[in-house]
Amino acid sequence: MSTGSPAHPEINLSSVLHLVSTPVVVLLWIQGRGGGRHHAYCFVLERGEIIADKVDWKGRPARRGKHGGMRFALLSISTFSFENMATIALATNLVTYLTEVMHFDVSDSANTITNYMGTSYILSILIACLADMVIGRPKSVVISACFEIVGLGLLAIQAHSSKLKPPPCNLFDPTAHCTKVGGGNAVLLFGGLYLVATGSSGIKASLPSHGADQFDEKDPKEARQMSSFFNWFLLSGNIGSVASLTLVVWIQDNKGWDKAFGLSSIGMIVGALLFISGLPRYRIHVIQKSNALVEIIQVYVAAFRNRNLELPEDLEELYEISRDKEAGTETEFLPHRDVYKFLDKAAIQATPITQNGNPNPWKLCRVTQVENAKIILGVLPIFCCAIIMTLCLAQLQTFSIQQAVTMDTRLTKHFHIPAASLAIIPIIFLLGLVPIYDRFFVPFARRITGHPTGITHLQRIGVGLVLSCLSMAVAGLMEVKRKEVARKHNMLDAIPVIQPLPISVFWLSFQFFIFGIADLFSFIGLLEFFYSQAPKGIKSISTCFLWCSMALGYFTSTIIVNIVNSATKGITKSRGWLGGNNINRNHLNLFYWLLSLLSFLNFLLYLYVAKRYKYKPIVQAQIGSTNRKVSNDDNMELEDIEVQ
Repeated sequence: MSTGSPAHPEINLSSVLHLVSTPVVVLLWIQGRGGGRHHAYCFVLERGEIIADKVDWKGRPARRGKHGGMRFALLSISTFSFENMATIALATNLVTYLTEVMHFDVSDSANTITNYMGTSYILSILIACLADMVIGRPKSVVISACFEIVGLGLLAIQAHSSKLKPPPCNLFDPTAHCTKVGGGNAVLLFGGLYLVATGSSGIKASLPSHGADQFDEKDPKEARQMSSFFNWFLLSGNIGSVASLTLVVWIQDNKGWDKAFGLSSIGMIVGALLFISGLPRYRIHVIQKSNALVEIIQVYVAAFRNRNLELPEDLEELYEISRDKEAGTETEFLPHRDVYKFLDKAAIQATPITQNGNPNPWKLCRVTQVENAKIILGVLPIFCCAIIMTLCLAQLQTFSIQQAVTMDTRLTKHFHIPAASLAIIPIIFLLGLVPIYDRFFVPFARRITGHPTGITHLQRIGVGLVLSCLSMAVAGLMEVKRKEVARKHNMLDAIPVIQPLPISVFWLSFQFFIFGIADLFSFIGLLEFFYSQAPKGIKSISTCFLWCSMALGYFTSTIIVNIVNSATKGITKSRGWLGGNNINRNHLNLFYWLLSLLSFLNFLLYLYVAKRYKYKPIVQAQIGSTNRKVSNDDNMELEDIEVQ
């Protein structure tokens, strides 16, 4: 809108609205034509420029300075901290609850935990689809928090009532006859667990992406802030984990599981209320009319249907919509890349397209649509390499806790550290390391490499994979030492907790410590990598690639444990490397070394695929009538990672 007269300069309100930095009331007095009546107009110019593809909670355009930014991303960070406080103790100490309270066998409890953890991650894909395409990310977070609160409440009720669980019994006493939970009580147990898993998966699916939505990737300052956001996101999760692994675990072991589940419920309620408090000031991702996942599927269908067509010599002849046609909207345009050429056939124009005609998307796709499909296909090998790392993590949450139960847990003469609290050792280290990494290492490395995040995402992931391999090797050595102590003191058949081995539980801290550092590098590296490479229509789904790889890692752990036990059942007295309830008699050290070998082979495979990966190219966005190129921060070559 423009106003003016021959005597006064023209005012372009669009320009004023874009540039104004504070709320301004503008009164316009406009004279009618031919000296007619005067008209008064009053405008309130909102603060800040409009952020493309983002709205506020009422559907109005989001504005820089008023909506989003680090201040409101901190609410997502805080919510994640409370969510971790509510669930980490459950995941870490669940093996104790299942064996000592619900009377599961050790291997059955380990498989139950990995299935529970796998579900809590795999469901994130489904919920992310709903968040991106149907309900939006903020609603997804709130609904998921409600699921988690209800699940924790049900577990608290079952833990409090003696009628809803088996009678007390020492599973590790060979003369005891313990009754495993069953019937309706088992339904209540698994119902509560999987409600928590569903809620946790929803928060994992939507919260990181919603937090990243508070930043504009195309603004250099906010792009750097978004990278810091992911680092602080990990830090906040660790703070919640510290509270969970100390306070909540101590309550579980000393005051009762019912009180611990109740406290976790309260923590989750506080986290949900914190998140809700920021709703009026969030930048909210606009739900796209098109389905990005369907568009990717359309590429494969169209490429198959056009498989007999020849690619044109001039690749400019491949189909792409007109930029002028999309003027006034922000549309993603990606240049053609000479990879996965078989997908290019989806963009072959077999017949001319009329000016106003819309081609069948299942027969003809635009080049940008094809390039997005190529990006997802290129990410899959990295995704697969992340699975083995979670396979290693699963052992620290199951068998390493069982090791700790057999050892001396005294911290002082009168205080015993709960076995499940061992995971706090690397977390405490990370609480100091993350700020140092973000504030000192990244700026230092940035000056050397010129990369905004110091090192590339793939380099960061590679370091994590190496350290996870080392962690399993060290875990095997610590198990050898633990069993030597048991054999030396004739305590191979000692009852855990009641007859602890004369070796400190802190010997296990080495494997937790090394894996904690691996987590710092790989966890955030994978999260940033998937988010930065994914098409903008499926950002929530992209971060779920990490959760999905973790889910497959947990499910793979269940399969590996069963395969190893079956393969070694006839060659060991314990009826398998991991058979029975007495880990002093099995061969856990060999299992750890097997995982270390698998991790090393996985790292070699990762080197192969990472060195050949091509980062997402420069994005061409069209805003209004002006073309604007946005450089991808990761469009750099992966430096060599040497295997020592």
